[in-house]
Amino acid sequence: MIANVLVMIRKRSRTVVRAALLGCGLMTPYAALAADCPNPNALGTSRTLVVDPKEHPRIGTMQYPETLPLADHEVVLTFDDGPLPKYSNQVLAILASQCVKATFFTIGSQARFNPEGVRKLIAAGHTVGTHSQNHPLTMNKMPLEKVRQEVDDGIASTLAALNGDKSKLAPFFRIPGLMRAEIPEAYLASQGIQVWSADFPADDWRHISPQRVYDLAIQRIEAKRKGILLLHDIQPRTVAALPRILNTLKERGYRIVHVVPATPDRPATPTQPQQWYLHPPTETVATTRWPRIPNFVFTATRTLPAPVLADMDWRDADILDHAQRTRVAMPVRTLWPQPQLARFASVPTMPVPAPDVFRVPEALDLTLLAARSAANRRLVQRATIGVGVSRAQAFSARQARHPKQAAHQGPAPAHGRGHGAPLHVAPPAADNASVHVANNVKKRTPRAEAAAAGKRVPD
Repeated sequence: MIANVLVMIRKRSRTVVRAALLGCGLMTPYAALAADCPNPNALGTSRTLVVDPKEHPRIGTMQYPETLPLADHEVVLTFDDGPLPKYSNQVLAILASQCVKATFFTIGSQARFNPEGVRKLIAAGHTVGTHSQNHPLTMNKMPLEKVRQEVDDGIASTLAALNGDKSKLAPFFRIPGLMRAEIPEAYLASQGIQVWSADFPADDWRHISPQRVYDLAIQRIEAKRKGILLLHDIQPRTVAALPRILNTLKERGYRIVHVVPATPDRPATPTQPQQWYLHPPTETVATTRWPRIPNFVFTATRTLPAPVLADMDWRDADILDHAQRTRVAMPVRTLWPQPQLARFASVPTMPVPAPDVFRVPEALDLTLLAARSAANRRLVQRATIGVGVSRAQAFSARQARHPKQAAHQGPAPAHGRGHGAPLHVAPPAADNASVHVANNVKKRTPRAEAAAAGKRVPD
């Protein structure tokens, strides 16, 4: 008796809790609680989120400002490109073992070849959207007619697999390759279809290992702490990584949210506008934005005349010749000032140099008289030439400083003659007198003296 009463109390308590959650908008009658899962250690589905596609036509922060209104540590699982029986059935089994509900975006051609796979998704309680008819990666470049054909054919093929039951197909669409563009987005919005992007992918469409798929999924989920995870149910690496992803999410306290579209019998979950942003502004941050700069319209716009080619470089005739050969229209001449060439005065003759230009200052008032013979004159020339101009200037400078001392001292000898001994010159005795050269000139040998004596010419 007491046991029956306790069972009744527990049932009523559970009913009261569910009613309270429904009143708060945190849970709907379509939620699959972990307590209802046969696996007590399963991750489960924490709640079901009902959204209105017309109120929020585009979601996913990878491309759009808004995303699903999720709380911290809430994740929505999505799978693209199915159904493919070999791998899609394994994905369904893994999700069922964890009592997890997800959203699948099917390709129309895949649904046509595998209609049973679409029906399995609905039977398992998952949400089914569409992913175009042929998965083209050029929807961002397609015209409207081509976009309409891809979208409508994909929906028609999926509905055919569901025997035409539109209530089983969600108005959710994901553009192949996330190639967003204004034309497909505008057309989908006009049809009341919500465009889904994602908040973080796992890159499982690339040729990477299952370990890499797992690492990317967990790292990116941890970075944002909530959002939409993009996976593919046609990849073997996804099948291998999915169990570890679900187990890690459970270990780290994450919860799975199931998303379904709103209907007349199923109203949207009440939310606040800031909940649709991944990082909503707080009360301490101003939400007012600066007004946009208006597009000014100038009613009287005047343009400056273009310069003439001749004004750019009047000396370059090639520019003008090229303009004429290419038939370039010459612009209207402007009133810019013309550059003036420098003019140089023409000088017919050069001025005659002044006499003092060639005057050599005479510092030494010493005159060497003519020698008696031509031989003596040659000796005097050799001696005086060897002295050098520099030595004579030095001697004249000393004479200017010490005139008395310089009167008894001659100029220094030339380099290599007399080893530094001064050349003594006798002072002039009278006019027409001969000059006696000092005996310190290099002595001749007897043979040279005899030869020189024979060549002497009498005065």
